[in-house]
Amino acid sequence: MTQEKQLLQNTRAQIVVRGIVQGVNFRWFTQRRASDLGLTGFVRNASDGSVQVTVEGARGAIEQLLEMLRVGPSAAVVESVQVEWHAPSGEFNSFEVRS
Repeated sequence: MTQEKQLLQNTRAQIVVRGIVQGVNFRWFTQRRASDLGLTGFVRNASDGSVQVTVEGARGAIEQLLEMLRVGPSAAVVESVQVEWHAPSGEFNSFEVRS
């Protein structure tokens, strides 16, 4: 498979963002960027202080989102971004913020 086809292929990513990422509009930042990239899924705060993202769409678009998450909104301090790649489920119609 060419690199170009791989970037267009739909996939799913489970992302965990750690640092000062709660109470700084990180979920809303993520929702806006993911929607702008045409991605589906959700973002939520986790009890351990991290932000968890489940996202589906073109691999290239998810990689663009990952770059944005590594910076985050201006009040955030991102310490780490972990990602696991999976097969897409097609279960989402949009990208939403969950509590």
